[in-house]
Amino acid sequence: MLMKTENNTITPNAWALVPLGVFLIAYLAVSVVAGDFYKMPITVAFVLSSIVAVWMSKGGSVHNRIELFCKGAANANIMLMVMIFILAGAFAQTAKAMGAVDATVNLTLSILPGNVLAAGIFLAACVISVSVGTSVGTIVALTPVAAGLSAQTGLPLSLMAAVVVGGAMFGDNLSFISDTTIVATRTQGCKMADKFRTNFAIVMPFAILTTVIYILMGSGVQNVFIPGEISWVKVLPYFAVLAAAVMGVNVMIVLLGGTVLCGLIGILTGAFNIWGWTTAMGNGITGMGELIIVTILAGGMLEMIRYNGGLAWIIQKMTAKLHTRRGAEVSIAGVVSFANLCTANNTIALIMAGPIAKEIAGRFNIAPNRAASLLDIFSCFVQGIIPYGAQLLMAASLTGVSPVSIMKYLYYPYLLGIGALLAIWLRYPRKHAMGTNAAREA
Repeated sequence: MLMKTENNTITPNAWALVPLGVFLIAYLAVSVVAGDFYKMPITVAFVLSSIVAVWMSKGGSVHNRIELFCKGAANANIMLMVMIFILAGAFAQTAKAMGAVDATVNLTLSILPGNVLAAGIFLAACVISVSVGTSVGTIVALTPVAAGLSAQTGLPLSLMAAVVVGGAMFGDNLSFISDTTIVATRTQGCKMADKFRTNFAIVMPFAILTTVIYILMGSGVQNVFIPGEISWVKVLPYFAVLAAAVMGVNVMIVLLGGTVLCGLIGILTGAFNIWGWTTAMGNGITGMGELIIVTILAGGMLEMIRYNGGLAWIIQKMTAKLHTRRGAEVSIAGVVSFANLCTANNTIALIMAGPIAKEIAGRFNIAPNRAASLLDIFSCFVQGIIPYGAQLLMAASLTGVSPVSIMKYLYYPYLLGIGALLAIWLRYPRKHAMGTNAAREA
């Protein structure tokens, strides 16, 4: 099979995947040997693999190969993601400095039913993570509260940590300002609102089922947590961002508007002055530095792999025996899941798997919003259950329990993976299950 591009025909070539192998050895193998998945900086691993990609590539002189790498790194989608990351960082940090995160935590905890504490914490984590767009941020904000409630009520500490992690992954999967949503939609070329509707229909039944499970496990325990004062005006930016995103407003306008609204509220409430606002925005943008660097390097490396036939080889092997849309969707799930297991970072996994998924989706007429949903769901499923991922490691460090002890209570991530497989098998939701061309029956 030959893959045609605008200028030439690409012959599948397994050797083109050597840079990916270098990345896996430099990051995954070294991390396993060191016993710490954060020992080897992922940026260094990508630099090494990018050097190998340029060195071994066809395409003439070194100068021409470097230009090709830069072309991939400066791809319009890559640059748009970088701009979105910049605005998302500015918004998230401004909201935090203004007090929006604390206000959202207090609001959600203040309305928890007294006799269904575990389920209430799960719902609180869902609301907070959808609002703030970060699972790790939600875990940092809510896990200490959940640990305190565990001590006061007798509920297992591992259970309460798992409740927070599960709710955090719900929001990581659905939030309009989550890195995973941004990458999944940009790589598949669909609107966030379309992806949200498809995603929501798949995951919501299992979020409800998880809530019921936690109600049964935590029934009879009284909520003795006393939340702080609720500042409604400080919650307003999150509601505004969610509403604007659901209405289909351009994500960059949404994030820019949210940042301005947070800044004005922060100044008016005395949370900071104009210089405090600019400092918060600067810190937020700087905090996105590693993700931006990795995104650019990954874009360049993947362009070299594509140009030399690596992606064509993967797609050829993955689709050689595929004849149905179901099989194609399972292959998309497998690619992103494997990438996530290797990188322990669902955003990076999506950046790597997105181009492959787009090729498969186009060949089997899978709607872009469905492909984006499956990518995001399976990346969050894997990220939410691996004991060496940032989410479980953070929850474990904040509670003093082992990541493995938390895993047995991670009902939502497990149900999320099962639910996505059922959605593939049942072609659910059917109205989002096929592309715009004539449907190929599964």
